[in-house]
Amino acid sequence: MNLRDKLDVYMRLARMDRPIGTLLLMWPCLMALTFAAGGLPDLNVFIIFVIGVFSMRACGCIINDYADRNLDAHVERTKARPLASGEVSSKEALLLFLAVALFSFGLVLMLNPLVVQLSVVGIILTIIYPFTKRYTNMPQMFLGTVWSWSIPMAYAAQTGTVPVEAWWLFAANWCWTVAYDTMYAMVDRDDDLKIGIKSTAILFGRFDRHIIGAFQFAALSCLIIAGIEADRGAIYALGILAFIGFAVYQQKLIFTRQRANCFTAFLNNNWAGLVLYIALTLDYLILG
Repeated sequence: MNLRDKLDVYMRLARMDRPIGTLLLMWPCLMALTFAAGGLPDLNVFIIFVIGVFSMRACGCIINDYADRNLDAHVERTKARPLASGEVSSKEALLLFLAVALFSFGLVLMLNPLVVQLSVVGIILTIIYPFTKRYTNMPQMFLGTVWSWSIPMAYAAQTGTVPVEAWWLFAANWCWTVAYDTMYAMVDRDDDLKIGIKSTAILFGRFDRHIIGAFQFAALSCLIIAGIEADRGAIYALGILAFIGFAVYQQKLIFTRQRANCFTAFLNNNWAGLVLYIALTLDYLILG
């Protein structure tokens, strides 16, 4: 395998060819920076966090595939992943993980000590998450914590503190993550049952749509509270209404529990996050 092919394999291992996870991580992080700054965040902090989202999502994907390297070959959606297909060795994957993790840590070293401390917790959570699928029926809930950890980090970077408002946004993103990752898990439910992987899609069973709806409602409620705490206005409210519309559409998609529709519903959350982030930014820029 030549260098170009090897780099292509590494990019796929880090999921650079499938940015949906990066985007789902990005929008809440940027919202946190915007809330914390009361408008446009510090440019240096913004750039560091954008790059950090890409690198930490890559870390998560690499360690996830390492943990699942003996299982992914048995799942239709994941059998072509580089580790599962043998295109890259376990040693290579661990070395790549270490390199990207060190790069990510180098980014936070440019920020204040509180962010550095929070980042250590973040990387530990990232490493633990892939293994939760073997021991708990609620790995999506653990992922919600991992996926939301950038929020207190963003507040810490922008303000040097983590106020109560940050935890409302954290709670909103935690609930939202559980909702959309359960949609994602519904795609693999049949395969996961065969190989013993646990998920909320399996745990919730025939009540999956209803419980997803409850988490969507909880996320919405926390987003409203976060907006009230930050004294946001009509444009943010329009973003909330759009978020509701996306949630209703996703419920329609998962109604029959067909794999393709569940995956489409999962992907649709990117647009929900993007629209809400744009609404929040415009609310600050136009209404102050």
